[in-house]
Amino acid sequence: MSDRTKKLGAYDKEFVWHPFTQMKEYEEKSPVVIEGGEGAYLIDSEGNKYIDGVSSLWVNIHGHKVPEIDNAIKDQVDKLSHSTLLGVTNPPAAELAKDLIEICPEGLKKVFYSGDGASAVEVALKMAFQYWKQKDKPEKVKFVCLGNGYHGDTLGAVSVGGIDLFHSTFKPLLFESFQAPSYYCYRCPLNKEYPSCDIACATELDKILSEHNDEIAAVILEPYVQAAGGMIVSPEGYLKKVRESCDKYDVLLILDEVATGFGRTGKMFACEHEDVTPDMLVLGKGLTGGYLPLSATITTQEVYDAFLGDYEEFKTFFHGHSYAGNPVSCAASMGNLKAFENYNTLHELQDKVQFLEDELKEFGGLKHVGDVRNKGAMVGIELVQDKETKEPYAPELKMGWKVADLAMEDGVLLRPLGNVVVLMPPVGIPMEDLKKLVHVTYSSIKKATEGS
Repeated sequence: MSDRTKKLGAYDKEFVWHPFTQMKEYEEKSPVVIEGGEGAYLIDSEGNKYIDGVSSLWVNIHGHKVPEIDNAIKDQVDKLSHSTLLGVTNPPAAELAKDLIEICPEGLKKVFYSGDGASAVEVALKMAFQYWKQKDKPEKVKFVCLGNGYHGDTLGAVSVGGIDLFHSTFKPLLFESFQAPSYYCYRCPLNKEYPSCDIACATELDKILSEHNDEIAAVILEPYVQAAGGMIVSPEGYLKKVRESCDKYDVLLILDEVATGFGRTGKMFACEHEDVTPDMLVLGKGLTGGYLPLSATITTQEVYDAFLGDYEEFKTFFHGHSYAGNPVSCAASMGNLKAFENYNTLHELQDKVQFLEDELKEFGGLKHVGDVRNKGAMVGIELVQDKETKEPYAPELKMGWKVADLAMEDGVLLRPLGNVVVLMPPVGIPMEDLKKLVHVTYSSIKKATEGS
């Protein structure tokens, strides 16, 4: 190890507190210092290359060093790096909003910018709350969320989260929400089996709305894939049933596509699989192609109109972030959309998804793989101690991390979710790199769980 890497590692361990990381364990190891990227690869300070198997935490879309995004950022920095969006605008913010509306599901009309996914979720929750107040229904103040759901780590977002490991510590700080069962078919919380269940989890959500719609402002969920919950994939038809329930009981639908947006599921947005338009669409992560922080809450004209009025009526949405609509971030996002067009990304993705689905069938034959699920290029491989009983590995065995450590030795960077091995490569990953990612993951799981 070079002296430079040792120095950087020492600085890191002495001064940096890492997110979602047990620092006691982290400090016992030598940090991997990532300082370069090329295509689907990350490069560390020692020159080692790793396939970016989780898109640098689900943000990278086309790979690293994308000319369209690089040049857009460089050109914008030469003009303007930042200007507030309070009361004035800037060209990239205005142009990007137009571009987003053109690609969003029909019916979405207005773009409200924030800095990250959790912030955009907070915007949606506050908008929904204020919307009903200004529609003379101030009693509609609660939300329906899903078990295993994840919408970020701010207090509002945690209040509509459903992962106890992440959220239970903060329960005294949270507002109360109704929680509907997750669409987790492999471990169905209702002890039913799909498709004979007739999507009972959606029926349970409908029941909550039927009994409490007079106090519910909105339903919030991740369409088709609960990512942080373990890459849990919903059955076909679930989302459409929820949309119908929201319409029936006059409740807003917020779809959190921070993780699922921008091609991850095979379409630009996951809700397109069932032709569903939400009342609010939340975007983040891949919005800039994985380059810079930027998020958006995109609403219908009806929602927007509820906030219009004379100054003294105070119907204004009193919410905003210092860097909302930052021109450099917005320019990066336009470069991202240009790359989608130039590389025909969504079309090219279809062959990769088919390859993935064909290869993933082989994983099901491994002795300790209980479930393999995917939607598009979002993949969850659930490891179990006992395949017949679905008994999970004990947390102290850290089986997911054992797989990730073995994969890193073979040049693949993964980050598991407990016993779920996650694959979520850049959408634009070349086929040869995708093949390596899949093959290394297979061999790492086999070695970690079977010892060979």
